[in-house]
Amino acid sequence: MEKYKTHKTDTGSSAVQIAVLSERITELNEHFKKSPKDYTSRRGFLKLIGQRRRLMNYLKKSNPAQYKELTGKLGIG
Repeated sequence: MEKYKTHKTDTGSSAVQIAVLSERITELNEHFKKSPKDYTSRRGFLKLIGQRRRLMNYLKKSNPAQYKELTGKLGIG
């Protein structure tokens, strides 16, 4: 998360939020490999994916250069 901050106390910028969500999504993905029948958590997982997608769409419109850099660093998109 530190490498995506625009300043020292940045916790709310789109890039930081996308990075945090991506980390949570990766952790949940590992959880589902161990517990494939955990349907309750899967709903929350899908909500996180949707939230990240919306933030990425916003970032793509508002700052395409940062979007391209972020997707390259995170390996998504």
